Amino acid sequence: MTLLRMDNVAIVVEDLDAAVAFFTELGMELEGRMPIEGSWAGRIVGLGDMRSEIAMMRIPGAPGRIELTKYHRPEAIAPEREVTPANTLGLHRVMFAVDDIEDTLARLRPLGAELVGELTRFEDSYLLCYLRGPGGIILALAEQLS
Repeated sequence: MTLLRMDNVAIVVEDLDAAVAFFTELGMELEGRMPIEGSWAGRIVGLGDMRSEIAMMRIPGAPGRIELTKYHRPEAIAPEREVTPANTLGLHRVMFAVDDIEDTLARLRPLGAELVGELTRFEDSYLLCYLRGPGGIILALAEQLS
């Protein structure tokens, strides 16, 4: 067996339009948007007769996509703690390399982005930060310095 690639990372969101706007401002583009429903889909994810809508976001000219998913039936459930700390088990964050981290933060803040900690310099190599976006999504941003 050979692993061929990673196709996408899925993120369940409450407000699909807000999440699409956020990731568009980050620099991704909407590849497509469509409903996913029926027993075939429910059998895959273990939710029975489900109905959702997805928006597939991609990085222009680069591999990797994010699938934003809004569940209509059954409705999405919130975790016990909406704001989980960095050491919580499970999927934690998605990291993006950017060319100007401060500009990226300035563009995302009006869409609800908030720093989790601080914008920090790692040696002479990177500027790094974690930020929380719509619905509590955690992203990491990295700007290579040299």
